[in-house]
Amino acid sequence: MTEATPLAQLSAAGVSIWLDDLSRERIVSGGLQKLIDEKNVVGVTTNPTIFASALANGHAYEAQVAELAASGASVDEAVFEITTRDVADASDIFRPVYDASNGVDGRVSIEVEPGLAHDAAGTIAQAKQLWAKVDRANAMIKIPATIAGLEAITETIAAGISVNVTLIFSLARHQQVIDAYIAGLEKAKAAGHDLSTIHSVASFFVSRVDTEINNRLDAIGSDEAIALKSKAGVANAQLAYDVFIKAFETERAAALLAAGANAQRPLWASTGVKDPSLPDTLYVTNLVAANVVNTMPEKTMEATFDHGVITGDTVTGSYADAQGVLDALAALGVSYDEVTELLESEGVSKFIISWGELLETVKVALEAAK
Repeated sequence: MTEATPLAQLSAAGVSIWLDDLSRERIVSGGLQKLIDEKNVVGVTTNPTIFASALANGHAYEAQVAELAASGASVDEAVFEITTRDVADASDIFRPVYDASNGVDGRVSIEVEPGLAHDAAGTIAQAKQLWAKVDRANAMIKIPATIAGLEAITETIAAGISVNVTLIFSLARHQQVIDAYIAGLEKAKAAGHDLSTIHSVASFFVSRVDTEINNRLDAIGSDEAIALKSKAGVANAQLAYDVFIKAFETERAAALLAAGANAQRPLWASTGVKDPSLPDTLYVTNLVAANVVNTMPEKTMEATFDHGVITGDTVTGSYADAQGVLDALAALGVSYDEVTELLESEGVSKFIISWGELLETVKVALEAAK
């Protein structure tokens, strides 16, 4: 890893670079290790969409699928075995990063079934099941930031399990996620867990906010509306960082940190640029701050490596301008609450659809292997 590359500069500025993709092809080909060695990648996130694509497009799963078919595994059982093996194997590859960073990075995330998004008890049970199956200290269980998810976050953290909270769109929900994490740490402490081993990230989605708000600004059509396009996603995330800083300066959080706990870092998710007229590194270079994660699609990572311009912290000190963007949107009649509630609902729905595609892909593969 050379300090001359933009990705190395990003790392030096305090941003942990995680790849938003995983497949067995990457694992067995050495491609994942190469990204660690050459592109400063220190973690991986997965989701149902990623797994569905990996299963549909790769041949590396054929041997395991044949074994599962021969054993009479159900589709659900096969999905569980396939995805947890990938996460365990990737966790092994990242273990040196985990050790070197004292557990901060070297993380591989696996998501609870999206159909459980509004089922707290079901989410907690599956989080524990996934954690036990993967059986790697550097795994993280992804739990959506729905109302039911908040309860699940607290109880999963309380059990000593590291959590990647996903599908956060609003500042208010981000604060609730932090509160759920802190409540979980307090329970974990009371239960005698070593708080230093429990980590969490709060995945705050960026580009999807712009996509939805841009559609509304286009419908308004005024000069003021058009001038605000593609500004909300970054502004929203910058303000989320302010929420993070203030939340972990409270007495309640400080007491936990003093007892060895870790702050729940913001993770910038959905950082691929959807609009081709925008800079392809927009959601990377404008969200540089200490103690954050940026989980990038490979295309965004390569663009940053090739021509990203890293100018240091682009978040701290931006809060007044960022709030000005949200205030201007409100003045035009764009409802922040309506947008963020819609995006959460759509986010859950999209992952449920992807989960169905994953099940169908595995079902076809199992039948073909018989």
